Amino acid sequence: MAAVRSDPRRLGFVGAGRMAEAIAQGLIRAGKVEAQHVLASAPTDRNLCHFQLLPPKTRVLRVSPNLPCVVQEGAMVMARGVHTGNNEAKLLQNLLEACGQCEEVPEAYVDIHTALSGSGVAFVCTFSEALAEGAIKMGMPSSLAHRIAAQTLLGTAKMLQQEGQHPAQLRTDVLTPAGTTIYGLHALEQGGLRAATMSAVEAATYRAKELSKK
Repeated sequence: MAAVRSDPRRLGFVGAGRMAEAIAQGLIRAGKVEAQHVLASAPTDRNLCHFQLLPPKTRVLRVSPNLPCVVQEGAMVMARGVHTGNNEAKLLQNLLEACGQCEEVPEAYVDIHTALSGSGVAFVCTFSEALAEGAIKMGMPSSLAHRIAAQTLLGTAKMLQQEGQHPAQLRTDVLTPAGTTIYGLHALEQGGLRAATMSAVEAATYRAKELSKK
């Protein structure tokens, strides 16, 4: 009986920035593709036309990843082109899930995702930094404060995912009348944390839309 030859899976990226690198590292570490079978291009204004001369009916999927793909905890979305079928979409989704969570969405959501989860990494890091610095101000050593702040974010995220609760419900579970949490939340509301965060996502979404048109 002749052996059945299985050609290695090859993966290409249009663009070779941090996000492409994060996905590639996640897939390689998960054993989904071999490093020598990953290709990437870094187009300039001079050669963008090569990507516009794509053959008719090319099957294209647009992916929006985020940096935690590096540690296989990414939050990704993908949108399929008009000629892309269910098989191609499912194949890519299965590949990307080696890097974290991947959901298929309408293309109109991709720029919102860029703000929420791409830029959101920086927003969350800013909050984690501020949380730790509050503890440092009150006398806790810096390295300890930052470790505890990061673990608090991780634990909270896992509870939200595993229990499927709305954040408001989990927040309410922590509150006790006249306790420490309600006093701290009052200070956050006075500082405009909620409105500032919403405005950050809005501003980043508008900027993503601007960049998508270029």
